[in-house]
Amino acid sequence: MATECKKRAVLVGCNYPNTINELSGCVNDVKAMREMIVSRFGFDSENVELLTDEPESTYKPTRANIMAELKKMVVAAKEGDVLLFHFSGHGLVHRIDPHQPPNEGEAIVPCDLNPIFGTGLGQLIQQLPSGSSFTMISDSCHSGGMIDKSKEQIGPHSTLRGIAPPVDYKTRGLSIETLYQCLQTAANVVSATQSFLDTTAVANAINTGTDNMTGIGSLLTTIFGNNVSLKFLPHYERDFLNLRSLREDEGILLSGCQANELSIDMRASDKTEGKAFGAFTYTVLKVIKESNGALTNRQLVVKARNEIINLGFGQQHPCLYCSDENADAAFLGHQSNTTTGA
Repeated sequence: MATECKKRAVLVGCNYPNTINELSGCVNDVKAMREMIVSRFGFDSENVELLTDEPESTYKPTRANIMAELKKMVVAAKEGDVLLFHFSGHGLVHRIDPHQPPNEGEAIVPCDLNPIFGTGLGQLIQQLPSGSSFTMISDSCHSGGMIDKSKEQIGPHSTLRGIAPPVDYKTRGLSIETLYQCLQTAANVVSATQSFLDTTAVANAINTGTDNMTGIGSLLTTIFGNNVSLKFLPHYERDFLNLRSLREDEGILLSGCQANELSIDMRASDKTEGKAFGAFTYTVLKVIKESNGALTNRQLVVKARNEIINLGFGQQHPCLYCSDENADAAFLGHQSNTTTGA
């Protein structure tokens, strides 16, 4: 007797409140996505983990907590299961040349500023059982290319290069310099208030510099120990070479923009029904609400692109990375009901 497939999700929204990196719409993004996938796609709310950095949240979306929830979801997965990871927040890019291989430089930034790079996601995706699916929605800057080896279906080779976003909107991206400065401040604060962080170690990490992210890696390992991206640990090159490359049918990435572009964080307005949202998440939800039946991954991204243009953000181009088969597969599998909720 065939076992019933399950749908599981980890939804992460980081607004970085009361910091220089503060955003407005990320928590709204994932709360609306949770409502949508439960009402339209057959997800059981008990299998949907929501992590936000709201002040009242007791389980913050730190790197450790996000990776723990993703690992738990992957370990529990069986053949036929549908997994979703949605991240709304800042993105980070280390690649200068847009033709450099993806998955090396793009990262998402949890609330503790301890980045999650594509290599970490790849390690998890490799562990999925055959016949299961893993979809990532990344509403952050520089998010194209987060899943290694995913074939470009809709991306930078099928559109014009992006231009600067409107000056009156925030974008969801951190520069290497900003991340370094924030980590430097955090390390000094933690060192001054908690005995476990040695002031000499902090000073040494700060003095390392920022070339090739060496300084950032030193600060991260000083603050978080080994709970950092693989690329900041000793023997990274050896361990990275030992990782199996993902096949193009492993993982489906719907990214809010190309790797060389910025994603818009929209403030509350009449356009967004009085709530702040990410432009990509808002348009994805709008397309789904207005659809009468199942949408393929390709159809969803194409329609979201058109909706973003209608919002006036023609400089942001959502992308789709996955195999040909997954491009034409229904988004998140079969829709259990077609009423327009959420």
